[in-house]
Amino acid sequence: MDRAVEAAGLAGDAAASLSLWSLFLQADIVVKAVMIGLLLASVWVWAIIFDKTVTLRRANARAAAFEDRFWSGVNLEDLYREAGENPRHPMEAVFSAAMREWNRSASRLVSASEGSRVAIRERVERAMAITTQREMERLEKWMVFLASVGSAAPFIGLFGTVWGIMNSFTAIAAMKNTNLTVVAPGIAEALFATAIGLVAAIPAVLAYNKISTDLARFAARLEGFAGEFGAILSRQTDERV
Repeated sequence: MDRAVEAAGLAGDAAASLSLWSLFLQADIVVKAVMIGLLLASVWVWAIIFDKTVTLRRANARAAAFEDRFWSGVNLEDLYREAGENPRHPMEAVFSAAMREWNRSASRLVSASEGSRVAIRERVERAMAITTQREMERLEKWMVFLASVGSAAPFIGLFGTVWGIMNSFTAIAAMKNTNLTVVAPGIAEALFATAIGLVAAIPAVLAYNKISTDLARFAARLEGFAGEFGAILSRQTDERV
């Protein structure tokens, strides 16, 4: 009976020592640093995922509303005045950049030669291309961090695991005891680092693939609008001559 009680007590102590918090507290300082770094990276990954999801959803909604107004037949100058010098979303920024460049050259259209008209169209297209690139760079901010966490986090966690197992084997050799209750906590805390690495990496990889696809689709939408708007301005350029 006493042996059964003693065995139950040891099992309870082992279970307590294998709780997540206990595994963290018992870990080596290097393993703790790895765990903390991966947990912070995981928190930042989720913050980026939330920010990108909300930003892209808002950008697409505003782009759809702007396209509806643009194709409704509203006067381009009135739409440009509404956009002002501080566009509220990427598509409006592309539109404002093109209108700003086109208005600068509008006074010279009457006497412009064919070569000058071509140069005007090229400047307008370049202004839209540069603005599109700048807006996409702003939207793509922190995407490199997602890719880095997705690729590096498992290896960082594995480093913590290897370090923890080395320390566990050293402790086992010093104690000269290979009982499972002695071995298990050290091995478990080492594997815990790999688990945290996967917790950080898996959402980062999935989110990177999804958000990259959404960004590419939005970039194509901006480029398509820029091409259509460039054609409209090109026709208006020819009509003014």
